[in-house]
Amino acid sequence: MRYELAVANARLHCAALTTPCGTRSSSESEKLNAEADEKVKELLTEWGFVQANNATSEFVPDDTINRLNQIAASWVETTHGPEPMLTENELYNLSIRKGNLTKEERQVMENHCSMTIKMLEKLPFPRKMKNVPFYAGAHHEKLNGKGYPNHLKGDQIPLQARIMTLADIFEALTAKDRPYNKEPKKMSECLKILGFMVKDEELDGNVVKFFIDQKMHIDYAHQHLDPTQMDVQ
Repeated sequence: MRYELAVANARLHCAALTTPCGTRSSSESEKLNAEADEKVKELLTEWGFVQANNATSEFVPDDTINRLNQIAASWVETTHGPEPMLTENELYNLSIRKGNLTKEERQVMENHCSMTIKMLEKLPFPRKMKNVPFYAGAHHEKLNGKGYPNHLKGDQIPLQARIMTLADIFEALTAKDRPYNKEPKKMSECLKILGFMVKDEELDGNVVKFFIDQKMHIDYAHQHLDPTQMDVQ
């Protein structure tokens, strides 16, 4: 609504300057109309940028954050006085560096791992399955220690949990009904992201290599993915 109002203001300002008869030459009127058109174009381009950033992105770069801050510092005139083009809360949500969750929302989401452990520990697993709660609850741990809920690192994360982590991430990236309004990724994008995660020591490189070498991603794709996602064979 703010952008619609800003566009309307630009048009009205131009009309107010060009309407009085005899006060503007045709060339002056054309110049004012051209300036209004340019202003409207800038506003619509800016609005498109905001919409695109709101859609979702796996990673938000510095130049995007800087541009959002510049937009938030601009104003639109309303009947109640000037208002920022982006509120403080909108800027906060649009400036999420990775994913679509704020710090507060992520804390709530991450609680599911702790709850997984608590719920499964109450079940009477046989002796050979006694570690199931631990394996299941560790599927968001990362080799570099930056995962959750217990910030396990390296050898503290068992192979079973490392396999679950890869399966969980791959399914989340490729799912046609991805959460948080995210579009399903093409296979090439998924493999690139997995590669980055191995490089950042988030995923076990040997597990990922085995997964790809055995073409498990291809088998899964044929069963569950849309053909348009299959840009890698």
